[in-house]
Amino acid sequence: MEKFPTIKEIKYEGPASKNPLAFKFYDANKVVLGKKMEDWLPFAMAWWHNLGAAGTDMFGRDTADKSFGASAKGTMEHAKAKVDAGFEFMKKLGIKYFCFHDVDLVPEDEDINVTNARLDELTDYILEKMKGTDIKCLWGTANMFSNPRFMNGAGSTNSAEVYCFAAAQIKKALELTVKLGGRGYVFWGGREGYETLLNTDVKFEQENIANLMHLAVDYGRKIGFTGDFYIEPKPKEPMKHQYDFDAATAIGFLRQYGLDKDFKMNIEANHATLAGHTFEHDLRISSINGMLGSIDANQGDPILGWDTDEFPFDVYSATNAMLEVVKAGGITGGFNFDAKNRRPSNTVEDMFEAYILGMDTFALGLMNAAKIIEDGRIDEFIAKKYASFNEGIGARIRAKDVTLEELAAVALEKRVCKNPGSGKQEYLEAIVNQVMFGK
Repeated sequence: MEKFPTIKEIKYEGPASKNPLAFKFYDANKVVLGKKMEDWLPFAMAWWHNLGAAGTDMFGRDTADKSFGASAKGTMEHAKAKVDAGFEFMKKLGIKYFCFHDVDLVPEDEDINVTNARLDELTDYILEKMKGTDIKCLWGTANMFSNPRFMNGAGSTNSAEVYCFAAAQIKKALELTVKLGGRGYVFWGGREGYETLLNTDVKFEQENIANLMHLAVDYGRKIGFTGDFYIEPKPKEPMKHQYDFDAATAIGFLRQYGLDKDFKMNIEANHATLAGHTFEHDLRISSINGMLGSIDANQGDPILGWDTDEFPFDVYSATNAMLEVVKAGGITGGFNFDAKNRRPSNTVEDMFEAYILGMDTFALGLMNAAKIIEDGRIDEFIAKKYASFNEGIGARIRAKDVTLEELAAVALEKRVCKNPGSGKQEYLEAIVNQVMFGK
């Protein structure tokens, strides 16, 4: 029996369509810069938000019904109903990937052995659902932030017993990721940070986190996991100071502890903006360091200083993000909609319309990025901006074939320094507008 009987397969109808349950810009088979749109944009459903988030916030209870026909929530019946709903949802939208935390899938028991048995049962059910479809697992992870035992962190905990439970969850989540054919495994350090230095040994905690990640890599490779491990940076919330503040901080951590060969970044738009960056900034930092892995496609509200996980609708941001993705040649991961409907958007139709919004937004971003690249003026400007390093003393600087004394001698001979030239920011922003909105 269908969970969404009133919703038909979502099709591309073009920009002129007024049908709310149709794609206006996302055309899976449209070729952009030599690749199909679906290959540039491997979209994924976030199990936790789409099948679990029901509108609860700190001031009120659920507004949406996410029981999917189950007689009671928090049961294995409900867990299987979510599987049925999720696969129907993905099929109707043409989404080929999903992402999960362990405790998104099943109700967590006090006894970890009971939880693990439930996970085995449910992932067997998911495997059956996957048969005959092209739906796959993008990545898995372990929720090591919700349970009270992680109040002082997981890898960063002060308790050796809690550390063992974190290891057990990672071990099981890795096994499930391999079982479901996942392309990646994510570490989001939801409690890996601190509130005050008065009760914290930062060096001790970071060393323990790194050790846990090394153990995870060793075990993952041992059981046949060949994909990338990811760190998902976030600067704050729930902890005041999180150790994976942004892409640059996380990359520095990975290199310091010898994890950089196995790990890449899973960049979330809303997390980047909470760190005081743009989405495209963290994508660029990851890319130039060879660590652009996967993307959590959402956005935050600039007025609100927390992780609002909104569905992306800002086409400028999506365009700038897709410029980074295209210039990197694509990503090894995918575009996971770590986003949830707003509390008053509580109908089945709202669930589908939110994903249509997000998919159309990134399709627009991709097409705009392609136009900007094909237009060429921005790339031409950047090349000219740094042209002084193409010859003479500039070329020697780039070749590292010069001493500090020689550079100083050039300055003393010239006596007065010329203006380095205009950055032309407004001109370049006008080009973006022209390319995006010009006929």
